[in-house]
Amino acid sequence: MDLQHSHSQQQQSSNHNLSLGFLSRESPPRGTQIADDSIHDTSQHQLPIPLQLLEPQNGTGKKGDVLDIETEIDCDDDEGIEEFRILGHSMCLKRKRESTIESPPSKPVPDLDARRLAVRSWGNQRIQESDPEIFAMIREEKERQFKGIELIASENFVCKAVMEALGSHLTNKYSEGMPGARYYGGNQFIDEIETLCIDRALIAFGLDSSNWGVNVQPYSCTSANFAVYTGLLLPGDRIMGLDTPSGGNTSHGYYTPNGRKVSAASIFFESLPYKVNPSTGYIDYDKLVERALDFRPKILICGGSSYPREWDYARFRQIADKCGAVLMCDMAQISGLVAAKECASPFDYCDIVTSTTHKSLRGPRGGIIFYRKGANSRKRGMLLSQGDESDQYDLEEKINFAVFPSLQGGPHNNHIAALAIALKQVATPEYKVYMQQVKKNAQALVSALLRRKCRLVTGGTDNHLLLWDLRPLGLTGKNYEKVCEMCHITLNKIAIFGDNGTIIPGGVRIGTPAMTSRGCLESDFETMVDFLLRAAQIASMVQREHGKLQKSFLKGLQNNKDIVELRARVETFATQFAMPGFDV
Repeated sequence: MDLQHSHSQQQQSSNHNLSLGFLSRESPPRGTQIADDSIHDTSQHQLPIPLQLLEPQNGTGKKGDVLDIETEIDCDDDEGIEEFRILGHSMCLKRKRESTIESPPSKPVPDLDARRLAVRSWGNQRIQESDPEIFAMIREEKERQFKGIELIASENFVCKAVMEALGSHLTNKYSEGMPGARYYGGNQFIDEIETLCIDRALIAFGLDSSNWGVNVQPYSCTSANFAVYTGLLLPGDRIMGLDTPSGGNTSHGYYTPNGRKVSAASIFFESLPYKVNPSTGYIDYDKLVERALDFRPKILICGGSSYPREWDYARFRQIADKCGAVLMCDMAQISGLVAAKECASPFDYCDIVTSTTHKSLRGPRGGIIFYRKGANSRKRGMLLSQGDESDQYDLEEKINFAVFPSLQGGPHNNHIAALAIALKQVATPEYKVYMQQVKKNAQALVSALLRRKCRLVTGGTDNHLLLWDLRPLGLTGKNYEKVCEMCHITLNKIAIFGDNGTIIPGGVRIGTPAMTSRGCLESDFETMVDFLLRAAQIASMVQREHGKLQKSFLKGLQNNKDIVELRARVETFATQFAMPGFDV
């Protein structure tokens, strides 16, 4: 009867992976006394002591065991059912039968040599092998540079040694913090590189390490400028720099005519610009002092992106002291001239000097911050001297902390090494000769354009760049820039003072450092002026036929035979000159 009932329970629970059931059995009569020594006799239904589960033997329980287990296995499918009794009740245990089918063999684990080979195969591929698409684009850009004329004032060509450092394994290392105080281990050689870069930066600009410190970690000059603001100011504090349409930089604070804030400097701080005199193009220092005394900026900024004349740092120092401001110079455009002593130096008067590390310095793309240290011998702004004229400058800690951890993470060690290489070259007599030639070439450009009755802002230049006002020719800077680009001449549109903002700039900026790096001299730049004037003629003709609107103007440039002819002339000219760092 027990087995029959067990089969019934098995059929009811066949849809379950595990079923436990108790079969009904007659209980002992009330009052019946169960002897302890009868526990081994399962027919008397007595309590088992102790309770143990034993493995079944040949599918049946063995009487006389501590616990009598009766088992029957159903072999009709892959599931087996075992029945056993506990405390006078039958229990069914349904379990999955072990499959007799062998599992497929696991995939073989590659040996160590094969795994090491896979790493080498991935890690040592050249660009053309690992990413032909990117390789093709890089090759096309290389050809564009070689075949074209580069006249953007803020661009230059680096040497092969700088390129090698930029592509070195230094890019693998994390080194947050300053030399000797890193957040990561393994920086002993990185510390040596950055310390050497700092020393060379001071030497390149003729600075005494007891009076000046330098941070070489900023990713760009915009980052460097914002680090200065972050370290010295609170959100909402006031800064004052040259207006962008007058030749200033947006990182000094700028609002569009409709009031839009276009840089973080304007978003987090309050800025009021000073401007150039519309009739001369020179900075209007009289209005500057009037504005500064009314606005009371905490940082007064000199330096800009498109100002072709010298800066009167002594006058700026007087104004900064009158309004209690820190005097900061952004010398990004002229840093090479400053290092070569081919223009006035801001270090004689300013408290902080920032710069890019490319442009005229011919280094990698990045930023740098110089700051005064030591005794403050005279009052240089309310932030630097709180009453006692013998106070010490406290710029170093504030600026370093602003760079990291406030604004940046780990410095780019490959960039810092490349900068150290460039700064070593900056300190050589050969570099001074180079910067002298940059100025000579700029003067050759000015003379050639003026002879052809072109209008230049301020009538010329004192440095490496000039501003060509295209409005007398009826051209916009945007359309002219596009024509030049199609002819493989690169320059950039700019706003000219008096324009209605920067939406339709009325001129272009032209610089000489890049083509001077390729070996061009004064006569070569006179040839470039011929190309520039021919491009202006083409632009005028297209505008007359298709109008000034960008869409129709661009349509008129398609398949233009004059552009094809001028591009061929430009390429023939440009390919005469070697490219630094190129294996052409």
